[in-house]
Amino acid sequence: MTYEYKVVPAPLRGLKAKGVKSAEDRFALALETAMNDLARDGWEYLRADTLPSEQREGLMSKTTVYQNMLVFRRTKEIAKTPRPAPAVSAQAPKPTVQKKIVAPAKPEAEKPSPPPPDVAAQ
Repeated sequence: MTYEYKVVPAPLRGLKAKGVKSAEDRFALALETAMNDLARDGWEYLRADTLPSEQREGLMSKTTVYQNMLVFRRTKEIAKTPRPAPAVSAQAPKPTVQKKIVAPAKPEAEKPSPPPPDVAAQ
């Protein structure tokens, strides 16, 4: 089975909702909402990862920041259905006659006539 994967950042803050009071409950609601939104599109939650990311700090220095990511997957649809055959008409096509186009023959190059006797004598 072949899968395609989608990685999204985990929510940083919780969502406010009626009846949800504590910070933990708000965060759980935000996580649940993100997971359910992707599940509607066919994505299955796989795991959460914390990955390092190098970022600039100032002009010359870099710092490592850790990002929390949610990984989802779904099966990749492979086209195994055969392609439909082209439509065949009920009548056979009419045969066509091909004519060979021949260019008109060029007349033989005329041989130059001998010069008049006056010109030859000089």
